[in-house]
Order: sequence, then structure tokens, then C-alpha cells
Amino acid sequence: MELISERSRAKASLKYRGEGTEFAIIFFKNIILTILSLGLYYPWAKVEMLKYHYQSTELDEARFSFHATGKEVFRGFIKVYVIFILLYGFLFYALQTQNQVLTISAIGIFYLFIILIVPFAIHGAVRYRSSRSSWKGIHFKYLGDRSEFFWLYMKGVLLTIFTLGIYGAWFQVDMRNYIFSHLRFGNLSFNFKGDGGDLFVINLKFIILFYLTLGIYSFWYYRNLVRFYVDNTSITQNGREVKFKTNMEAGDVFELLFINGLLLVFTLGIATPWVTVRTLNFFFRFLEIEGDIDTNGIQQASYDDYDDATGDDMMDFFDFDLL
Repeated sequence: MELISERSRAKASLKYRGEGTEFAIIFFKNIILTILSLGLYYPWAKVEMLKYHYQSTELDEARFSFHATGKEVFRGFIKVYVIFILLYGFLFYALQTQNQVLTISAIGIFYLFIILIVPFAIHGAVRYRSSRSSWKGIHFKYLGDRSEFFWLYMKGVLLTIFTLGIYGAWFQVDMRNYIFSHLRFGNLSFNFKGDGGDLFVINLKFIILFYLTLGIYSFWYYRNLVRFYVDNTSITQNGREVKFKTNMEAGDVFELLFINGLLLVFTLGIATPWVTVRTLNFFFRFLEIEGDIDTNGIQQASYDDYDDATGDDMMDFFDFDLL
């Protein structure tokens, strides 16, 4: 009975168990198949690699699962590329006509579309990833409203432009706060309480000190940035807040980036899968949960079976990743 009692009071922990060689086999197999299929295999390759990372991540010795399928991602993949083929086709046609009005209109439509589509892509990607992520059969769920997020995003874009980029830090914090405040994991809710002013100071110090230190300050900047995002994130369970914390130091960041750089340079990029696994291992090694989460008390509240991966594929097109 004492052992059971101690186990129930043990602090919950997040760990990453991936192995470089295991991931390398998946990584290179998918590259070969994607090349041979002229890119058509990419959706299945993406899903397989994400499944590996999810299944290599554990909470209290139970692994996470990713339930997306290559078919779902492929449907979104096709939608995204059809949209951009039409946009580029119209832009190319306008340039060929040498009609100045038509050309300016085509360029304007292209960039306006990019600005307007990003919030829908982010919203859709978060909802899709959440609905396809689970732990012990308990799914994540995103409750954000697409219209609300769109106007939050547009306000942030306009204020960032009018303030010559200064509002960018507050913009980032507002988006993260909105997404996390609408994210659920079973009956747990997430929170992000970062302040835009703190992020602005972190970025400002980097801009000033990067040049004064010939780039050396980058390691402190990365540490401060990760601490800002992690330390301001928390989970609420039964009205009790549980915070996350990272204790990485600038020296740890230097070791990670220095060795990763050497591996990539001296293997001509072949070490990429090992570098990916090293980086994830590094992040989880310093990640701590402050306080106790009752993992046995996590229960599925409701389930959102959302299978539209278009937003997730759009994020890929813009070279952004949610993982």
C-alpha cells in the first residue's frame, strides 16, 4: 500500500525516447520514396515521421499517439497546391500581358491572399493536430473560434505594421495566449501568461548584444526565449494550476548547437535525423513539471473528429511547423 501511495504522489514527467538510428531509417526511406514518387509520397512521409516523434514521447511512462493518415494529409496537400498553382498562374499571366493595371492587381491579390490565409491556416492546423493527438486514448481538443482568431491576427498584423515591428512581440504573445487558452487535453486546460513587454525586451537585448558580442549572445537569447515560452505555460486540473519550467543554461545551448553544427557539416547533412533526435532529447531533458498532475484523473471530456488537414499542409507550404 505504501508503494502505491508513493507512486500516486510521484511527480509526473515528460520524456522523449527517440533513437537517432531508428529515426534515420524512417527519414531516409521517406526521402527516397518522396523523390521516386515526384513528391506525391510526402503526406505519408510526414505522417510517419510525426507518428514516430509522438510515439517516442511519454508522460508517466505512457506514450502519446498521432492518429492522422497520409490520405487526410494528401487531400489537404492537393487543395493547397491547386490554390497556389491558380494564384501563380494568374500572376504569371498578368506579367505576360505587360498590362500594368492587371499586373499590379495580380500582385496585390497574391499578397493579400497570403496575409488573409495565414490565420485560417494556423487555426486549421492547430485544430487538426489536436484532434489527431492522444495519450492513453485521451484526445487533445482545440476550441478556438475561426472568426475570433482571424480578427485577432489581423489586428496584430496592422499594429505591427503601423508600429514598424515594435508590436510584434505583443502580437506573438496574443496569438499564443489565444491558442493555449482554447486548448484542452481531456479535462485539463492550458494557459499561457507571457507578457509582450518581456518578449520585447528579450528580442531588443538580442538585437543590441548580437553585434556587440559578434553573435556569442545568441546562446543566451535562445535560452531566454525558451524559458519565456515554457515558464509562462501551465495546465489547470480541477481548479489547480500546474506550471512548466526549463532549467537549461546558455552553456547547454552552446553544446547542443556546436555539436549539431559539426555533425551536419562533416556529414554533409546526412546526420540530420540524428540532429533532430538530439534536439528533441535536449529540450525534454530540461523540461520539468512543477507541481503534481493526477494523470490517473485525466478523462476524455469530448472529442473533435476533425479530419481536414488543409491548414496543416498550408503551414508546411509556409515552412512553419507546430511540433
